[in-house]
Amino acid sequence: MVPRLTTALTGPLQDIERRILEHMPEIERWLRTQWQEHTVPFYTSVDLRNAGFKLAPIDTNLFPGGFNNLNPSFLPLCVQAIQTAVERVCPDARGVLLVPENHTRNTFYLRNVATLQSILRQAGMRVRIGSLNPDINEVTKLDLGDDAGLTVEPIERHGRRVGLADFDPCVVLLNNDLSAGSPAILADIDQPIVPPLAAGWYNRKKSHHFAVYAGVAEQFAALIGVDPWLIDPYFGVCGKVNFHERAGEECLAANVDDLLGRIRAKYDEYGITDRPFVIVKADAGTYGMGIMTVRSVDDVRDLNRKQRNKMAVVKEGLEVSSVIIQEGVPTFESIDDAIAEPVVYMIDRFVVGGFYRVHTARGKDENLNAPGAQFVPLAFESPCIPDLREPVGCAPNRFYAYGVLARLAQLAAAVEVEELAAVATPETVPA
Repeated sequence: MVPRLTTALTGPLQDIERRILEHMPEIERWLRTQWQEHTVPFYTSVDLRNAGFKLAPIDTNLFPGGFNNLNPSFLPLCVQAIQTAVERVCPDARGVLLVPENHTRNTFYLRNVATLQSILRQAGMRVRIGSLNPDINEVTKLDLGDDAGLTVEPIERHGRRVGLADFDPCVVLLNNDLSAGSPAILADIDQPIVPPLAAGWYNRKKSHHFAVYAGVAEQFAALIGVDPWLIDPYFGVCGKVNFHERAGEECLAANVDDLLGRIRAKYDEYGITDRPFVIVKADAGTYGMGIMTVRSVDDVRDLNRKQRNKMAVVKEGLEVSSVIIQEGVPTFESIDDAIAEPVVYMIDRFVVGGFYRVHTARGKDENLNAPGAQFVPLAFESPCIPDLREPVGCAPNRFYAYGVLARLAQLAAAVEVEELAAVATPETVPA
């Protein structure tokens, strides 16, 4: 079930990955101590890019939507991990209300919801699906293209509790990233909500996340003795942009120029001959919307109308007013000549697998989270530390390093959400 990557299974183990493998005991101990100080997110997915010379997270999602793309052989691990996660927030775990996105016509996403529901049920939970979609005002069966389908029901509120007509859950599990705001129906309820409302994209900023991640990366780099840049993408932010009106263009140009210069200096330091690039993307939101690759200052000064329109709006039709300018990390991985990048999934503090996002029409310096992307499940092999003798059966284990970097991003997200919760002033929207 592990894809045959041109580098992961046949290429040399890169220095950063070897360092991680060699320091595995120290790394695991350090991570355990971190989780004694911070609350682990309920679940997380992390997009990674492996350039060979650099391995870094480029996006962290606290409402992961691709559980249907995981390796089926690893679902038992998901079940065990979700038992721990639910019991952490609701020890008696008598019922879970799963709240999905409003994508009632997106069968790819709905299969994710069905998989998540199945995992919860296999973990011994009673689970029902409650919708925030105003169009769902009665019990509704959604077609998934199979016999099973998916049953969703309108959420009801009674006093300080929410549930369904005949279902009073112990915990509310959000699989809705709250891009449009914090739903009024979920405000000030007695049941725990995971992830917390403050973690929604109406409140989160990618720039905040990566600022926190930079601190985590610095600590980790000191632990294993590497340059923090090897695991951390540089970034800048422009907080007042309007692509339609070309407002903030000079801020964009200045950040692009600065970042390209800093990246070029690092490339020179390490003898890297690749051409530096940056990724400009909306500072909040998912689904690969509002993203472009920039290779020179002229790329942001000469945007045509079509490019500006593409960058101006993201999910829920929300206008982009703030962008993060992030160092581009090229990927040197491919499957059957298609560019690939790993996405790692965690439930509680356990890595439960992931998949490769693959795109046949994109290059190594482009965003792969775009229409036409395909998903190849992967499994995480047992850690194995090769030595100079290259013992039989001990192939380079790229997947352990991926799990470590994903957990660093997860740790950063935990600190980030703690900071957000401390100052949260939810912008509620009607249920």
